Amino acid sequence: MIAQPETKHYTVEEYLELEIASDIRNEYRDGEIIPMTGGTPNHNDIAGNLYILLKSALKGEDYRTFYADQRLWISSASLYTYPDVMVLLKPLELQTGRKDTVVNPCFIAEVLSKSTQNYDRGEKFVAYRTIPTFQEYLLIDQYRIHVEHHVKTAAHQWLFSEYDDPAITLSLNTFELQIQIAELYENIDFSTV
Repeated sequence: MIAQPETKHYTVEEYLELEIASDIRNEYRDGEIIPMTGGTPNHNDIAGNLYILLKSALKGEDYRTFYADQRLWISSASLYTYPDVMVLLKPLELQTGRKDTVVNPCFIAEVLSKSTQNYDRGEKFVAYRTIPTFQEYLLIDQYRIHVEHHVKTAAHQWLFSEYDDPAITLSLNTFELQIQIAELYENIDFSTV
């Protein structure tokens, strides 16, 4: 039997110190540091399309919209992560003692990749659901037109809908905002995947 190398566990303080000096983004999962791989052109375009739609629609409203590089701390899961897109109600709530880490998103979207789709649907969504302000979750497939939409309807209750038709209009409950599925996939080339 081959001995497995022992995984190093880091403290939150060690992670934050390493993260500040790092050239890449890393997720912190209960003591483990996980490098976040670079996205594909489709991944970046889809997240960018959603960010632009949200940023434009929420202009002048009491929300802040972030794209890819804003760190989120989920204390109940001991998780630092960087959602692809997230929206927070003003005023921003920052992690105690930090000026670069938020804790109060109401909306999060992830663009699915083959390597992270199970995590984004499973363990990560479980962690997100522990955030008291979190109300809505969008999972967008980058390999085909497919969007999964989760809306909190009551404590411990979520409504799930999915969309495969680009002509469908998606209603975001948190902001009373309408987005056509085709807008999320504008300029996406599925032949490159």
